[in-house]
Amino acid sequence: MIQNTREQFIHLFEKEPLMVVSPGRINLIGEHTDYNDGFVLPAAIDKKIVYAIALNNTRQCNAHAVFMNETVSFSLDDVKPTPGWINYLMGVVFQLQERGLPVQGFDCVVAGDIPVGAGMSSSAAVEGGLVAALDHLFGYELGRMDMALIGQKAEHTFPGVKCGIMDQFANLHGKKNQVMRLDCRSLSFEYFPFNFPDYKIVLCNSMVHHSLASSEYNVRRQQCEEGVKAIQAGHPDVKSLRDATMAMLNEVQGQLPPKVYDRCAYVIAEIQRVQDATTLLKQGDLQQFGTLMYATHEGLSKLYEVSCPELDFLVSLAKKRKEVAGARVMGGGFGGCTINLVKADQVDDFVAYVQSAYETQYGKTPEVYVTTIEDGVKVGAAVAAEA
Repeated sequence: MIQNTREQFIHLFEKEPLMVVSPGRINLIGEHTDYNDGFVLPAAIDKKIVYAIALNNTRQCNAHAVFMNETVSFSLDDVKPTPGWINYLMGVVFQLQERGLPVQGFDCVVAGDIPVGAGMSSSAAVEGGLVAALDHLFGYELGRMDMALIGQKAEHTFPGVKCGIMDQFANLHGKKNQVMRLDCRSLSFEYFPFNFPDYKIVLCNSMVHHSLASSEYNVRRQQCEEGVKAIQAGHPDVKSLRDATMAMLNEVQGQLPPKVYDRCAYVIAEIQRVQDATTLLKQGDLQQFGTLMYATHEGLSKLYEVSCPELDFLVSLAKKRKEVAGARVMGGGFGGCTINLVKADQVDDFVAYVQSAYETQYGKTPEVYVTTIEDGVKVGAAVAAEA
């Protein structure tokens, strides 16, 4: 794909491009905790967005998306939210301009194999790849966390999704065979080896993508903030659910709508699960780690209500299989993938079982992706080494 993207760029724009590889991400545990100042445990994966990009000495930006077979252009003097995939690129450019960083016209070809709507954060990969490319081309010398924050703000202001920092962080900071515990308040992070050669990370795509995911995401965020406000009346030091305990939440249960209570109860428990999970990784205890994943899914399904029948069914299938250490819905929810930790020598049997049962139940075959944990965004020479 890297070579094909380069060749397509040369065909369209008749010059040599800079190549950038920008990965998708998984999150092993810690879902919907990032915008509550909690902890997450993501990793970059081998599914990726590829950019071929070069400057064009104009005020015009021209982008060709291979996955849409479409070319879109915009002026650097009129960057404003626009429907479609180009919105993510424009959001990044706008945020660079807002920081007072010089941006000149560029040509690019964008390709990728991250399934859209599968919960692997294709949007953050698009954002992270472009900001890293422009940093290289213009010599901004931005730090990787600054790049992540630019991508996050781009998503807030252009597509309008009030995402936390996890997706952009994982995209830019990934390390091969390691997961990262990110403190979403301080932005400090620590790497933990995910060294279980007898197991594979298997993503099962429900093939469901509900359009309400973005709007409901913002509703969940508001509900968490409502819970925090109630707790703050008696505990003014509580700035977010990161600071709250179940005892504090129970004090105000009578003042909260039941759904708000449930949302907050899930988040408080999930923040603790991430801490427990990293201890288990240090101990090499994947079975107990998997038990935490199942607990996360139960919370996401029953308390946070971001699952759907198809995802619950996929997790129920995994629970029946001894070769699976743990499984849960991954990502924002309302569709997308489950993440499963499956014994390597039984992956084929597991996939066949899941696809057959799911097709019988829903009349469609779920796509399955066996992924590996890889490095974050690579630019230039690092991409040449991979190609």
